[in-house]
Amino acid sequence: MEPSDKIIIEDLRRIISMLAQENALLKARIEVLEREMERYKTRKDSNNSSLPPSKDENKTPRTTSLREKGGRKAGGQPGHEGNTLKMKETPDEIIDHRACFCPECGKDVSNHPFEVYGKRQVIDIPVIKPIVTEHRVYRCVCTCGKVVESDYPVNVDRPVKYGQGIESFIGYLSVRQYLPFKRLQEMLNDIFSVEISEGGLHCLLNRLASKGTDAYELIRQNVMRSRVIGTDETGVKIGGKKHWFWTWQNDRATYIVPSDNRGTNTINRNMNGISREAVLVHDCWKAHFQTPTGSHQICTVHLERETKYLEERYKADWPVRFRDMLKRAHKLKKQLTPNLYYQPNQLRSDLEKELDHLLQEPLDPKHKETISFQKRIVKYRDHLFTFLYHPDVPPDNNGSERAIRNVKVKQKISGQFKIPGAAENFAILRSIIDTTIKNNQSVVGALSAIAGYKRD
Repeated sequence: MEPSDKIIIEDLRRIISMLAQENALLKARIEVLEREMERYKTRKDSNNSSLPPSKDENKTPRTTSLREKGGRKAGGQPGHEGNTLKMKETPDEIIDHRACFCPECGKDVSNHPFEVYGKRQVIDIPVIKPIVTEHRVYRCVCTCGKVVESDYPVNVDRPVKYGQGIESFIGYLSVRQYLPFKRLQEMLNDIFSVEISEGGLHCLLNRLASKGTDAYELIRQNVMRSRVIGTDETGVKIGGKKHWFWTWQNDRATYIVPSDNRGTNTINRNMNGISREAVLVHDCWKAHFQTPTGSHQICTVHLERETKYLEERYKADWPVRFRDMLKRAHKLKKQLTPNLYYQPNQLRSDLEKELDHLLQEPLDPKHKETISFQKRIVKYRDHLFTFLYHPDVPPDNNGSERAIRNVKVKQKISGQFKIPGAAENFAILRSIIDTTIKNNQSVVGALSAIAGYKRD
């Protein structure tokens, strides 16, 4: 063999080796890309994950919902009492309509005796205009020479001011009905003939919120002493920067607070002194596990949505069996009476054993997200069925999600909060409003009471 042939063979071997290495790298890259493609084929949305509906790229068909059909037709059910507009027994104004002439002969019948043979009522709103009350103070000279002066009422502390009615009404429109300032100004001017600048609206909301701080603290104390506490958090823009709104709530009270972080600093700052015997219900966000409560309940509805995604992603039965186990646990919750929670229960024991079996079951190594899900449940296994041992603990975090959703609605309608003070005002007043609603009381009445409150 010629020396030149040996050189050519060595070059070819080197090229083959390089191509083999490149081929191996490309194969590995293709596997990674194929896994990524599989993920994009099964997208996460509000039906199979914790993503909110606003993040859905395309609306998912209703047939993929976790909600099962009830077998009933749409609309009012048999036995449902309908509602219709009813007449008032004592109308504010009565207008009598009597005939003057007979349409047959033309004679005057105005002096004839009449009897009522029918009535109809019209419900309307009168023209609304502001009422201006002028307070005057006087002085006189006593016979002893002392000048005696009268005083203005305590709440009349400046030459011209807006009253408590406007103050509470603006709080209602802004925080309860989510009106942005421009539309609020327009409504006050067009309907009530009250002109208020944007700065004036801020001032009135500041004044109302400052009067509500004592009630706000009472709400926080009520929640902290509760045996079952739900919590959640959501991102929001304040002054163009990412912040968070947090909520802690129970069946009677809702406490909402803005924060610049999503970690334990917010928990420590707001829940210092929380009941050590409480059960904290949440969505498995890691910071919540740092709350010093006796036990936790992670939201099983979140887990159901995740298993829905895993089923669609890998076409495997493990997520289906896990979700079926959660559904049977929910049904058992509805069957348990208060005295059965603290007694041995075979169905509950069977669910515990089934859970342990699912967590120990080997999974396909290719199903990496299912494996991650299984590992997470192993870590928080003791917090999955807490609701089956406490009658007041729900299996989901829906109450907290409802409490925090108002922040997102406000942001959708009115945009971001421009300053931290506006976010704090909203948190104070929304906490009072939601607590009022939970106790079946009037929101307008509660805000009026806050507007008339005088702090010591």
